[in-house]
Amino acid sequence: MEPMNMLTTVVHLISLATFLCLVGPEFNLTQRVGAEKTMRCLERERKALIEFKKGLLDDDGVLSSWGSEDHKRDCCKWWGVRCSNKTGHVTAIDLHCPVDDDFLPLQTPLGGKVSPSLLELKHLSYLDLSYNDFQGQSIPDFIGSLNSLKVLNLAFASFAGNVPTHLGNLTSLHILNVSWNSDLSINNLEWLSRLSSLRYLDLSVVPFEQTLWPETIVNLPDSLEKLQLSTCGLFETIPFTINSSASLSVVDFSYNNLTLSSVSNWLQNFSTSLTSIGLSHNNLAGPIPETFGHMEFLQRLDLSGNKLSGSIPKSFRNLSHLVSLSLSDNQLSEPVSELLEKLSEHAGQSLESLWLDGNKLNGSLPDISTRFSSLRELVVSNNQLDGSLPQSFGLPSSLESLGLRGNRIMGLFPDIKTFGLESHLKFLDLSDNQITGPLPDLTPYSSMIELYLQGNQLQGVITEAHFSSLTRLRVLDLSFNSLSLNISADWNPPFQLEAIQLASCKMGPQFPKWLQTQGGFFALDISSAGISDTVPDWFWDLSPRIEYVNLSYNKIDGKVPDLSTKFSGAQVIDFRNNGFWGLMPSIPPEVKSFHLSHNNFSGSISFMCTDTTHFTTSLDLSYNQLSGEIPNCFENYTDLVVLNLANNYFSGKLPHSLGFLQGLLLLHMRNNNFTGKFPRSLQNCTSLRMIDLGGNQFTGRIPLWIWTSLSKLIVVSLRHNKFSGNLPPSLCHLNNIQVLDFSRNRMEGRIPSCFYNFTSLIQKNNSTGKTIVGVGEYFGAVYNDVDYIDNILIQWKNQDSEYRSILRFLKIIDLSSNHLIGDIPEEFSVLRGLISLNLSRNHLTGKIIPGIDQMEMLESLDLSRNQLSGEIPAGLAHLNFLSVLDLSNNNLSGKIPSGTQLQGFNATSYAGNSGLCGDPLPKCHEDVPTIKGKGDDYEEDDDRLLTLEFYISMVLGFSVSFWGFVVTLFLKDSWRYAYYKFLSDSKDWVYVTMKVSLVRLQRKFRPH
Repeated sequence: MEPMNMLTTVVHLISLATFLCLVGPEFNLTQRVGAEKTMRCLERERKALIEFKKGLLDDDGVLSSWGSEDHKRDCCKWWGVRCSNKTGHVTAIDLHCPVDDDFLPLQTPLGGKVSPSLLELKHLSYLDLSYNDFQGQSIPDFIGSLNSLKVLNLAFASFAGNVPTHLGNLTSLHILNVSWNSDLSINNLEWLSRLSSLRYLDLSVVPFEQTLWPETIVNLPDSLEKLQLSTCGLFETIPFTINSSASLSVVDFSYNNLTLSSVSNWLQNFSTSLTSIGLSHNNLAGPIPETFGHMEFLQRLDLSGNKLSGSIPKSFRNLSHLVSLSLSDNQLSEPVSELLEKLSEHAGQSLESLWLDGNKLNGSLPDISTRFSSLRELVVSNNQLDGSLPQSFGLPSSLESLGLRGNRIMGLFPDIKTFGLESHLKFLDLSDNQITGPLPDLTPYSSMIELYLQGNQLQGVITEAHFSSLTRLRVLDLSFNSLSLNISADWNPPFQLEAIQLASCKMGPQFPKWLQTQGGFFALDISSAGISDTVPDWFWDLSPRIEYVNLSYNKIDGKVPDLSTKFSGAQVIDFRNNGFWGLMPSIPPEVKSFHLSHNNFSGSISFMCTDTTHFTTSLDLSYNQLSGEIPNCFENYTDLVVLNLANNYFSGKLPHSLGFLQGLLLLHMRNNNFTGKFPRSLQNCTSLRMIDLGGNQFTGRIPLWIWTSLSKLIVVSLRHNKFSGNLPPSLCHLNNIQVLDFSRNRMEGRIPSCFYNFTSLIQKNNSTGKTIVGVGEYFGAVYNDVDYIDNILIQWKNQDSEYRSILRFLKIIDLSSNHLIGDIPEEFSVLRGLISLNLSRNHLTGKIIPGIDQMEMLESLDLSRNQLSGEIPAGLAHLNFLSVLDLSNNNLSGKIPSGTQLQGFNATSYAGNSGLCGDPLPKCHEDVPTIKGKGDDYEEDDDRLLTLEFYISMVLGFSVSFWGFVVTLFLKDSWRYAYYKFLSDSKDWVYVTMKVSLVRLQRKFRPH
């Protein structure tokens, strides 16, 4: 039992005992029908009770004795009514609805209206209407006029509105309980100060309106002993004062928003009176104050679920009366041995329950067998404990519950004789550690009720002998070890299990027949158990109370019956990865997770359209042979978070009713035969994180509203469809996008240049999503300890692959096999976290972006089958993670940059570029310049650079001058005539000059 529940139960029992003390012998709870009384009830009061009954709804007839022939006149013998033996006046009415341990009603609660006829009962001192259902009615004001009331209990009765201030008129009231009416509220506290006789006040789960702060401070009566204000919305401070000499002993302020300083200041006035303090789940941060250690009579302290850090105070050595201490789910970080040493100094003889789970405690658990002689519960789960459990390891013989889950404890499983606990240990949780070796003989654990060993490194064979003495065992969890069960077919276990958790324990190939003896379990997990058998018929009727059943990852076959009748109360059904066949079974109305993927179910899923509202949150029917159209009735499944119908033979259009799934996070419809345009109804699914419609026959343009209405998308896969149109700039509203796949469609136009908005792709080491999705998380769902790990089919390193567990690390853009044109936007270079870019099979032109070396995480780059030109950027040689490269079938030229990366790829990565050369292609001619990267030794040649600039300038100057002159000649006649005359005259001048020069040369060299 958790500390909070335990504290609530204890206080409830104490209050019940207080009720009896207050009413004395006039009210005996053990005599609901009562013995003969010396006085009959008064006629006036009998009529008032009859009138009161008329206003109530009593479906089960619990008030049938009221006015019956047997006791028609004597109301003192009616059920729930008590009278005074001396006067005959009605003094008590107890009509509370009995409930079980989970506060579920054992009969139909009373309803209707509370009649003011009760005002006729002038001597009524006890009124209990708790655990009934008054369906949002207000607490009647007239109750404030029942002046003789000493006990008023309206808890769990579904009242609403404001708590009436008239209750302040009940000055004789000793006990007031209006707790757990969450639709009630309190907007005034002054009336509480008038309850001068009040001993017990419980307003838990009745919110205090924020208008009460910060001015309101109310004096509570000095007579108050117990104050319960859990989940009231208390903000930072406590709005009550009590005289420090008052008798206050129990306070519960759990699940509020109180701060440590305000709590410490308030509590220090009661250091000598407080015996029980509940402060769990507030905003307490920092070191634990020494104040608590100075409360010498403190018996119970609950500080769980806060942000307390450091170590426990040294003053805790003084707590000699401490019985229960919960420090769970904080940030404490001291060695566990030191913490236990401080507590044991004075609380060693009194401490019974110690909860330390969910902190950062370290070191090894010491031998505490002699330090805590009364300890019954010790929970140190989910800390940082290490070491092994040595032979000297010892625990007190009184210990009944030990929790060490989620640490780093290693070594062999401890022998029971090491503990010396043969007859007492009932609960043992060593899950998720590093315990090795075979499972020892369990027969000494004869008192064991719950045994959790999952997630260790245990190995070996388990036989019937291991369990021969575990007659009281109710929960067995050996999951995720390397254990094999060697059990005979006719074994009759000595126990009746309620939870059977044997995932990954080999027990096949036959279906375990011994399960037939276990008819009362609510949870069964025999997944990955090596079973390759047909489910026997008896299995489907084995346990009518089953809530969780997991047969996944076996090779079980056979037909599955109608689960809506066989497993009507199930919340999790997981039959994934088996060989079940036949029609898909109907979905039980209460089921939350329904996973039947990777089987051979066929036919339609028209059964989904029933009149029943389902509470399904995760529905996975993927990888079957289902066909037909998707039924248009998702208004019955509005709780869906995950919908996966991928890899079937569904056809037609997606139904409009998908728009009712406003909480949907994950939608998988890939690899079917869906047609039509992008479904407009999805515009309402604003919570979507992943949408996968790949591998269908969708057509038309992708609507612009996707990029605004569905702006939370992380994964978008529309691959292998017939979508057309441009990629709009509004696409860049998807700030959280990690996978964007539009490959194998008919998209056209230019690639938008706004990719710098893709925040998640810019960050190198951050992934927005998670593999497992719960509320507000991405890529999966967790329901009743069942993980839904999402998946996506993408082209990765030139192959179509499905990715699951590493999905959150994928950061991919794939626009391949479309009709895109233009340059590759330079903005791609800012996507430093991108690991795969595929723009192949388009009509892209221009050059490879020079800043590609900034994409440091890139592992796969495919730009093949475009019309890219120019040289390969030198920076490409410095992408250290690049393992897949395809630049083939472009118009690239020049020498492949030198470096360790690019020369390691096959020549096919560069094929179809006639101007490329260099390793791994044939060597370049000497006149082809070498392209060197940043890391190569390289010195600039100033003369070469100047010469290059000179020639460029000369060519540009000549071209401009020449073409300017030619155009002018063409447009202006006078210039053209003058130019032709100039050419003619020049020709004559050149001819005459050459002739004269030639005559002179002949004369010069003629022999004399």
